[in-house]
Amino acid sequence: MFIEYKNVNIYQDDVCVLDKVDFHVDEGEFIYIIGHVGSGKSSLLKTLYCELDIHEGEKAVVLERDLLKIKRKEIPSLRKELGIIFQDFQLLHDRSVDKNLQFVLKATGWKSKKDINERIDEVLEAVGMQDMKQKMPYELSGGEQQRIAIARAILNKPRVIIADEPTGNLDPETADNIVSLLKQISLTGTAVVMSTHNLPMLDKYPGIVYRCKDGAISDVTAEYNKISPHCEE
Repeated sequence: MFIEYKNVNIYQDDVCVLDKVDFHVDEGEFIYIIGHVGSGKSSLLKTLYCELDIHEGEKAVVLERDLLKIKRKEIPSLRKELGIIFQDFQLLHDRSVDKNLQFVLKATGWKSKKDINERIDEVLEAVGMQDMKQKMPYELSGGEQQRIAIARAILNKPRVIIADEPTGNLDPETADNIVSLLKQISLTGTAVVMSTHNLPMLDKYPGIVYRCKDGAISDVTAEYNKISPHCEE
């Protein structure tokens, strides 16, 4: 089990936004988190990479780390095994695509220039952006910037990708391409956990569906996929 929460309470600014959360993620699973704005989706995702702390719960484990006991110095090693994608891309606008990706690899301990260049070429090919290596972010469309953000997220071959509304700023066709790309990545064994308002995607790219509503989270997979929750597609 990559992620396992049991009876976890999630707080934002001292307010409990999600109560008694039971949530789990395993290898290669493609998971949607749906719900209205303010329902706790982003707060849940932030706990996964320790942007928000967890103080209450029976169990809160992410990639073998106990989040109820984790120390600050242990968080960077956890984040190295996670790929995080944001709605607003969060690329460094003062440097090229290549330099953006180099920055992440060097910051996570890569030393060899040859290995760095080879890995960057691999991820850019994986997201169909190999010709954009020397472009600046402002020269790219929103969809292209999000592809680069996905390339950045998979640089260190993460076991889990966490994507917070990754299609929120994109037109429908581009959004479709981004979800399709994330779905392909999940087929390689990387789990994908994605919050979204884009409900038509749930039919086109089936996965496990959790809904945040009224301070609680529930598995509503069967409601959307017409299959039993957590069964193989």
